[in-house]
Formats: sequence, C-alpha cells, structure tokens
Amino acid sequence: MLNSILFYSLDKAIRSYRRLAQANIDRAGLDITVDQWLVLQVVLEHDDLTQQEIAERVFKDQASVARMLALLVKRGLLLGIPLPNDGRRTRLRVSEAGHQILDAVQPIILANRAVALAGLAENDLTVLRQLLERIAQNCAPVAN
Repeated sequence: MLNSILFYSLDKAIRSYRRLAQANIDRAGLDITVDQWLVLQVVLEHDDLTQQEIAERVFKDQASVARMLALLVKRGLLLGIPLPNDGRRTRLRVSEAGHQILDAVQPIILANRAVALAGLAENDLTVLRQLLERIAQNCAPVAN
C-alpha cells in the first residue's frame, strides 16, 4: 500500500503544501509562482550565487532556473548587473518591483505555513527537522 511508504507520504505532503501555497498566492492576485518566489528569495539572501548554486538551493535543474531567471529579469523583478571584471557574467539583484512582490507574498507564506503546521507542537517540528536533515544527509553523495 502506497500510504505505508514514508517517501510517498512525504511527497504527498509537499505537493499538498505547494498546491495550497500556489492557490493562496493566485487568490491574492499576485502574478508569481512558488518556484519564482523561491528564486527571488534566494537571490535576495545571497546575491553572489551562480545559476548552478541557485538551482541547488531551490532543488531545480539548472535549465529550469535559467528560464526562471530570464523571466524574472524580463518582468523587472530581478536586475542583472554586469560584473566589471567579467563582461560575460552578471550579479543578480532583486529590483524594487521584486521587493514589492516579496513583501506582498510574505504574509501569505506565513499564513500557509500556519495552516500546514497546525496541531504540531514546536518539539514535533524540531524532531521533524532533525529527522528530515538526517534523511538528506543519508542521501547526499559521498565525497571522494
């Protein structure tokens, strides 16, 4: 039975949360996806990352992230500022419009988390974080 498989349940929970999150963002009339929001948030927190590093942080392939970055730049939510020493590379910055959308999405994200985590005590969340981190470490590639 699929429901007895831990990773099926984990994937089901993540997908359910993403549907809830996207539905609430859409309901608020904001033109952004959960993945685009994540990319903006990562760039806001770390403006010196490569596309590959951004992809790793948002758990997406590099091609998907490249498309998202291009779209976010085209929409004016991100700015690509050329690096003075390397004309081929740019440093990404969240634009004023990007900050506005991040500010608008933030209360929705907090409300989504409250709904998703309702009934879980802080101790439950601490244990869950530790267990999920252990699973991630167990699955990480072994360095040579």
